[in-house]
Amino acid sequence: MRRFAALYSELDASSGTGARVAALAAYFSSADPADAAWALHVLLGKQGKRLITGRRLRQICLEGSPIPEWLFDDCYAHVGDSAEIIALLWQPSNQEARAERPLHDWMGELLPAAAALDGVAQAEAVRQLWRGLSPGELLVANKLLTGGLRVGVAQGLVLRALARLSGLEEALLQHRLMGGFEASAEAFLALLAPTDQGAALPSRPYPFFLAAPLELPDAAAPLPGPSSAWLAEWKFDGIRGQLIRRSGESFLWSRGEELINAAFPELITAAGCLDEGTVLDGEVLVWPQGTERPAPFAQLQRRLGRKAPGRKLLAECPASFVAYDLLERGGEDWRPRPLSQRRAALEELHQQLQQTTPTPEAGLLRLSPRLSLDSWTQLEPLRQQASAAAAEGLMLKALESPYLAGRKRGHWWKHKRDPYTLDAVLLYAQAGSGRRANLFTDYTFGLWDRSPADPGQPAQLVSFAKAYSGLDDGEITALDRWIRQHTSERFGPVRAVEPEQVFELAFEGLQRSPRHKSGLAVRFPRIRRWRHDKPASEADTLATALALLQP
Repeated sequence: MRRFAALYSELDASSGTGARVAALAAYFSSADPADAAWALHVLLGKQGKRLITGRRLRQICLEGSPIPEWLFDDCYAHVGDSAEIIALLWQPSNQEARAERPLHDWMGELLPAAAALDGVAQAEAVRQLWRGLSPGELLVANKLLTGGLRVGVAQGLVLRALARLSGLEEALLQHRLMGGFEASAEAFLALLAPTDQGAALPSRPYPFFLAAPLELPDAAAPLPGPSSAWLAEWKFDGIRGQLIRRSGESFLWSRGEELINAAFPELITAAGCLDEGTVLDGEVLVWPQGTERPAPFAQLQRRLGRKAPGRKLLAECPASFVAYDLLERGGEDWRPRPLSQRRAALEELHQQLQQTTPTPEAGLLRLSPRLSLDSWTQLEPLRQQASAAAAEGLMLKALESPYLAGRKRGHWWKHKRDPYTLDAVLLYAQAGSGRRANLFTDYTFGLWDRSPADPGQPAQLVSFAKAYSGLDDGEITALDRWIRQHTSERFGPVRAVEPEQVFELAFEGLQRSPRHKSGLAVRFPRIRRWRHDKPASEADTLATALALLQP
């Protein structure tokens, strides 16, 4: 634990890429493989579920020390993190030294054992863990207990350090990590094994290739070369996935590296129609048979997280897999080949499925349609048709591009349709966390239930959406000052403010929801601009929002 806490401190204090990579490589080169495995597990953001809440740690700290509650709460208002406050304030009377325990003991034994207890026994076990720890070690231990350890090191830097240590390519290491990493000495050694010794798991997906947002220049041609050098497709609003057929088994992985076989059993059955050694990249959608377009994302949401969807749900929200790339064929990795070859083979595969295996299951494997783009002047009119196709926008992919890993600019672009926008009134504010713990940065906005100009009963503002992003630091500071001066009520950490400030909100879509006071759930809301020019009485109404609902 001591060496990992030192690594955490070094990474937190360093802002240089080279220094961070060097620190990571030095740690992994000298750490016990079991400790290195758990460190990698944490650094990749896969430390697991929260074992003990921050509120419970606060209680354990206050009951076991002379720290007054008001002091703890006042510190929390400035720091915003219970684990860090305890690391700064905890001063037990008996600070005796204790034998150093390795990180894998902490992660696999000590922390889970304390979390499994209740009441007084748990409190004593946690305080026993705290004894003898330095403030830095105490911070890491508490962060691991609460599941809130964020090192601020991108996965790419971790891969770079492991590549420097092992001599392997970063792309190979990233592939070996796909599908989950078991925190064990054996798994860590297998990860760094030479290329001829690395274990190949049938279920392992490939790292996903991600598109970059297209920012249109003033020039007539938005991308290099003629439009014929690019493949245009719809950007459907589903969940990205890889469908795998290997060793007589089928697997469906989401982009978040979750195995979602149980949630979509019909797609696993459909994958049985594929030849051995086939991996498809595509989109999981709800798409009823006989319809020309997929269902809204709200229908797909009903399927997400269901480990065993019932017969009724399967019938009401039938899933399809829309394939748009072929990553593996006959057990051979096709990713280095140009997209033109991969797409031709994918079209051939889909045609064979429809001709030789014309079953209902095979019909669930759809082919992403090519869109006609004879010249760049057709790009904008085509994007405007996305809504009619139940798509978010367009995908533009260079036909000569290989299938890379991560977001590599220049090959794949996403050109989304313009977001929906509404003008809403700020109703509530709450302080953020971390470096923004002393600023009000979490906002709740409302719409009028009817126009204030309408006669009859007075109009009321109804909560519509929460947003946390979109303002720059100067605007956040100015709004924080205004919130403090115009608070009308307090509800614990939440402040109700005078309904005067109007903001333009951007979002990707709406759906009806009885769980929300407005009757609407908002998808990906964010602040587009602060409307200093608009009074609250001219903000939008719920009727305006309802008119935006997809048919």
